[in-house]
Amino acid sequence: MSVRNNGCSDPQPPNLGGLKRGKFGSKIGIVLATAGSAVGLGNVWRFPYMAGENGGAAFILIYIACIFLLGIPGMLGEFVVGRHAQANAARAYDALSGGRPWKLVGYLGILTSTIILGFYAVVAGWCLQYLFASLAGQVMGDVDYVKNYFVEFSSNAVKPVVWGIAFIAVTHLVVVRGIRSGIEKVSKILMPILLILLVIIVIASCMLPGAMAGVRFLLQPDFSKLSSHVMLDALGQAFFSLSLGTACLCTYASYFSKDTNLLNSAGQIALLDTIIAILAGLMIFPAAASVGVSPDSGPSLIFITLPNVFSQAFAAVPVIGYIISILFYALLVFAALTSTISMHEIGTAFFTEELHVPRKKSAWVITVVASIICVFCALSVGAYTNIKMLGYSLMDFCDMLTADFMLPLGGMLTCLFVGWYIPRQVVRDEFTNSGTLSARFFGIWLFAVRYVCPICILLIFLHQLGVL
Repeated sequence: MSVRNNGCSDPQPPNLGGLKRGKFGSKIGIVLATAGSAVGLGNVWRFPYMAGENGGAAFILIYIACIFLLGIPGMLGEFVVGRHAQANAARAYDALSGGRPWKLVGYLGILTSTIILGFYAVVAGWCLQYLFASLAGQVMGDVDYVKNYFVEFSSNAVKPVVWGIAFIAVTHLVVVRGIRSGIEKVSKILMPILLILLVIIVIASCMLPGAMAGVRFLLQPDFSKLSSHVMLDALGQAFFSLSLGTACLCTYASYFSKDTNLLNSAGQIALLDTIIAILAGLMIFPAAASVGVSPDSGPSLIFITLPNVFSQAFAAVPVIGYIISILFYALLVFAALTSTISMHEIGTAFFTEELHVPRKKSAWVITVVASIICVFCALSVGAYTNIKMLGYSLMDFCDMLTADFMLPLGGMLTCLFVGWYIPRQVVRDEFTNSGTLSARFFGIWLFAVRYVCPICILLIFLHQLGVL
């Protein structure tokens, strides 16, 4: 690795063949849009379960420490690459490396995000279908009814495919409108609504009889459950929750203005993401405790367990259960949409800038590719379970490939690139906005990016593979 000047200290703006490059229009737009890319279904079904089963507030404290160790430094590293280059991920790494193979890191991020968009849209489509089913009152009933409803729907050869593609289509409609009129504008609407819906459900959940047992279960620290395994889980959750390694943060940062305070933005985004994850726990555990149900993790939680929980918890006043069910699935749809928008934008920006074609045509490329992945992934866990790769269903294979290999690799290479390859002065200039901001934490952050983050990501990688 080298810290010499590689001719990348002042890259030229990308040649877009006459096409105008968008920018975020406000600081709140930057925070909400970028936080939206991080906030997703994992905040609802993975974080609460992990916290509840691994020491409650003790896990949350470890998670927050991991955010400072890995999350914020890693996020800030991607911000530096994106904002300095003012280009899509592939071109950003290319410009900052002087045409050397580091540009492959950008290509890796684009490929990773497109694959994730394809299989993520399957689950997002389930959420969209359940929203409409909730409006029709079709997912309220006993345990067997709700379970059979999910099994019948997910194994259908047509419905999951249609809903998944419909979700990608909605994402497409946002992305084609551009940065300010599309992504920023929609994020300013969706993120506040998501927070409002979450708070409403939390209040309703905490008002149920016996709900405080669930609150204590989540927020009372149990340090006896902490172990190296739990700490690695918290580290992995911090990494995946903030969308590190997908090129999303790099792409969004390329739309930041030069006066954006990168450190403050990273901190605000991490804070918002963590608050939403904790609120999700306060939404789930009190309601589950009220009816004596132990919430599990993954799709079964939000498509089987929680509909039954809401049905039982509000049995005395069914209309409230009906409303809560609608609000809950609306929340899931909004959370999924903010994530799919960012994943779509990564590839759209790449094709727009590299092929010099209008955004609409570039967006169609990603929409078509993601839809094809979505179709086969939906079928592989439903009507055609024989669609497999290396013994996994195609959907599970895509999940394993991206989570276990591509994301850690992308995150690791980005930290090495920022910490060791880009000239220190370039990195310092981005951190301090060319000397207009304090450099007080620059040395600490650079140390974290050079040493702490790579070690943390290596531990996550080994943990994902079951070595640790």
